[in-house]
Amino acid sequence: MILTVLHKTRYEFAAPVGGIIQSLRLTPAKSESQRVLDWSVEVPGAVLGTPLRDGAGDYVQTVSVRAPSTQIEVTVSGTVETTDTAGILRGHRERVPPRAYLRNTVRTEPNRAISDMVSEALKAQEDASELERAHLLAAAVAEAVAYQPGTTTAHTTAAEAMTAGAGVCQDHAHVLIACAHLAGLPARYVAGYLNATEDGAPHEASHAWAELYIAGLGWVGFDAANKCCPNEQYIRLGSGLDAQDAAPIRGLVLGGSEEELAVSVLVAPQGQSQQQ
Repeated sequence: MILTVLHKTRYEFAAPVGGIIQSLRLTPAKSESQRVLDWSVEVPGAVLGTPLRDGAGDYVQTVSVRAPSTQIEVTVSGTVETTDTAGILRGHRERVPPRAYLRNTVRTEPNRAISDMVSEALKAQEDASELERAHLLAAAVAEAVAYQPGTTTAHTTAAEAMTAGAGVCQDHAHVLIACAHLAGLPARYVAGYLNATEDGAPHEASHAWAELYIAGLGWVGFDAANKCCPNEQYIRLGSGLDAQDAAPIRGLVLGGSEEELAVSVLVAPQGQSQQQ
């Protein structure tokens, strides 16, 4: 499948700020599941560094605005050819060992409810393979955390989402990572895009899921929010220990001011018009 992306992020400040420095993880890396046909990141009035590949194999680019500013807008557009690899990440060059993804963060620290869920999900499957255990955990998370937009925030932890029994894709990924760690499986958070509209209409489609490391297979994606593994409808941007670590945009404002954030993400099959 060939997918087109138009992603705009605008920060507006109540008063001029002295400068802005951002780290962008907005350029997809090549793998067997995706091949970038064309891609651009534009930030008017800013100095953009050359995208560099980090230890996890993801592209990171710095952006700086050195003059007083009242806004900054990041526009990403491009076309990616995607292939269904059953969620298995192949051909993605990285140097960080999988065991580095066995540690929790504040956002992925499990609570008693998560621990009990893992025990319940795996108790009858003592001889299950790592892949089978991963699927059982993803199914358990999908059952325990209902998809309900507006019930959580960007700062909600896995424990809080589990207690609430509801959340969005970010929460499903955090809870699944916590579960995987309890089961001894390395796991990480993945940010990207999803073309999820069955009728092919353009739509807002920023998305997140988790990858679990399975011996003999490597990293395998699990989207508990949609009860599936990533396929040709997905574009992978970058990964990290949690949503904050894998955020597509992270930044620092010099001389802070109140800000308003506006984000629009449009993903569509090639040939589908995109109007913004």
